[in-house]
Amino acid sequence: MGLRDLRGSLAAYAAAVQDGRSFTVTDRGRPVARLTPVQSLSTYERLVAEGVIRPAPNRPGKLQSPVEAAGRVSDLITEQRR
Repeated sequence: MGLRDLRGSLAAYAAAVQDGRSFTVTDRGRPVARLTPVQSLSTYERLVAEGVIRPAPNRPGKLQSPVEAAGRVSDLITEQRR
């Protein structure tokens, strides 16, 4: 559909998208956007549900305390590289 057609019939296109249809929007014959139904699951949730990825395990514990140091970080790195 062209932009002009979309502007004039937006409500009808929105209803069709809610029914599961998808449309490609064009501007002077070039595709510029796609109207598709919103998936109920995010991509991450879908990949977990399909078993493609696994969520990271929760690791109980504390973070390490910050290291106290004097001087600039670049000087400390140079010293460690020796």
